[in-house]
Amino acid sequence: MTLSVTKAPRKTSLKATMNPIIESIETIMTKDPAARSRLEVILCYPGFHAVTVHLLSHALWQRQLTTLARFMSHLARVFTGIEIHPGATIGRRVFIDHGMGVVIGETAVIGDDVVIYQGVTLGAGAAARMGAQTRGQKRHPTLCNGVIIGSNAEVQGDIILGDNVRDASGSIVLKDVPADSVVVGVPGRVISQNGQRVPSEAIDIEAEAIRGLKNSINRLQSQLLELNEKLASFTGTQSVNSIQSHQDEQSGKDPKDDPVEIFLNGAGI
Repeated sequence: MTLSVTKAPRKTSLKATMNPIIESIETIMTKDPAARSRLEVILCYPGFHAVTVHLLSHALWQRQLTTLARFMSHLARVFTGIEIHPGATIGRRVFIDHGMGVVIGETAVIGDDVVIYQGVTLGAGAAARMGAQTRGQKRHPTLCNGVIIGSNAEVQGDIILGDNVRDASGSIVLKDVPADSVVVGVPGRVISQNGQRVPSEAIDIEAEAIRGLKNSINRLQSQLLELNEKLASFTGTQSVNSIQSHQDEQSGKDPKDDPVEIFLNGAGI
C-alpha cells in the first residue's frame, strides 16, 4: 500500500514535467515552417533549449536555490544567446524564434502561446536605474496570452500587454497596451485595436512634430523667396523662381501625394 502511494506522485510529477517540453516541441513544429522534424527542434533550436532549461532553473529559484538557479540560466545564456532570469514566470507553449540577444528580466511574466523573436528585451525600464531599493518589486513587463513581440523590440517597466497584442519590430513600449492591439514606433503607440484603425488624433504626437517641421520649412522658403524678390528689384536682375515653382508644384498636389504624408502613413502614424 505504501509503495503504490509513493509511486503515483512521481509518475504525475514526471508527466507534469514532460508535458510543457512536448508542447514546446509541437508548438515549434506548428509555428515555424523551417522546422522539418522533432529531432531537429530538440537538437537545433536555442529557444527550445533556453525555455527547457528555464523550467529547471525556475524550479530551483522557487526553492530558494538562487545561486544554482542563476548559474543554470547563465549556462543557458552561454550556449543559446538567450538570457532568461530564473525568477521570470513563463507560461506554456512559449516560442522564442532564433532568440539571439533575447533578455527576459527577473519579474517578467509571460502567458501562454507567446512568440518572441530575436533581440527582444523585457526590461525593468526606469526601475533598473534605482538599484537595490527596487529588489523584490515587480519591475518587468507582463505579456498576456497570444502576444507576439517582433525582433529588437523593447518592452520596459511594470506594464501589461493584453491578450493577442502584436508588437512591431524595433518598437519601444513603455505603457500598458489593451488586448487585440497592434503597436508600432518609438515610443510604441497603438495603431489598431480589434482590427479597427485607431483614430489619428490618439497617436499624432510624432506626426504633429514632423508636420510642424515641414510647415517651418515652408515658412522659411516663403521668406527666402521674399528676400530674393527684394534683392532682384534692388539690383534690377531677374529673381530666381525655383522656390516659388516648388511651392506652386506642391500646392497643386493632392495632400495624399505629399511625400511627408506618404511617409507618415507608411510608418503608421
